[in-house]
Amino acid sequence: MDLKGKVAYITGGTKGIGYGVAKVLIDQGMKVAISGRDAETAKQAATALGGSDVVIGLASNVGVLEDEIMAVNEIISKWGQLDVVLANAGVGHFAPIDELEIDKWKQMIDTNLNGAYHSLKASVEALKASKGYYITLASLAGTNFFANGAGYNASKFGVVGFTQAAMIDLRKYDIKVSTIMPGSVSSHFNDNDPSDADAWKIQPEDIGDLVVDLLKINPRTLPSKIEVRPLRPDKK
Repeated sequence: MDLKGKVAYITGGTKGIGYGVAKVLIDQGMKVAISGRDAETAKQAATALGGSDVVIGLASNVGVLEDEIMAVNEIISKWGQLDVVLANAGVGHFAPIDELEIDKWKQMIDTNLNGAYHSLKASVEALKASKGYYITLASLAGTNFFANGAGYNASKFGVVGFTQAAMIDLRKYDIKVSTIMPGSVSSHFNDNDPSDADAWKIQPEDIGDLVVDLLKINPRTLPSKIEVRPLRPDKK
């Protein structure tokens, strides 16, 4: 894919991984729409990334299909196409299963799993038209379970399975579908405040570089599931 002039939509793009990927794609000459739950925050992030010629900020709760449909329609209205969708929005709550509150369980499923479905459902016809690329941001927690992670594991195992099945369904339309499964990333996830102490972690722009690699690989080749880890995990 020649990236210059292509259009990407990144959910959860106001900070962290989504914001970092947006910066890398803009540097590649792409136009990028980022979304978050709060309209003003999304607009501020878009301004920081370069302004309305190359990036727009949209309000969308990915847990609501109608929000994602409106976001995609706004992108098409502005730029006339949609070539890449990164379903990145995610949330995590961690507690033993007997202590995990139902509202937190539902929020993880609605955002992480239902959100990935909604983003694809809203954009799939545009991706058919562009022969585009749909990417989910899953996690190594989508294949490795751990204590206190039942809800998060359930959502991310679901994202991995959903994405791999969608890949089989959609490749007949020349739509590529991949899931990226990172380990520890320096981001605001789980109320982390990124600092120099996170230097050992994967950085958001590293995920951006990986997305670019996926987009630029020969069209005949599809890396459908990518696990990525820090080289030297922090030893506490």
